[in-house]
Amino acid sequence: MVQYILPAFRVLIAKELVEKHGLRRTRAAKKMGITPAAVTQYLEKVRGDAAVQMVESSDEVMNILSKLADKLAEGKASVDDVLSNICKACWIMRSRHLLCEMHKEILPALKESEICEYKCPIRHPS
Repeated sequence: MVQYILPAFRVLIAKELVEKHGLRRTRAAKKMGITPAAVTQYLEKVRGDAAVQMVESSDEVMNILSKLADKLAEGKASVDDVLSNICKACWIMRSRHLLCEMHKEILPALKESEICEYKCPIRHPS
């Protein structure tokens, strides 16, 4: 989650702040609590791009991130808002098994194992 999904969330939030809300990169960075250089790297796909398509495949997660970007742009997002929305988006990614294929790519031994089906903390639907 930390290496792939959270950076992808940051890419999508930064993109919303800059493109949808018209914020300059420095202003978007301040609202996100990151450096302007990080925003530039997110927007130029130097950083965080590995899982963007996976995140974009979930309308639920995209809706959460879009609403979070709206609150950030308006200056109405508390730390609790940010954390609870990120947690909710992560939960959706995990509960919908959107990470399974990425896990198999990262750890090829899972491709021929049944561990995902039986040992995954979020069980596959029966």
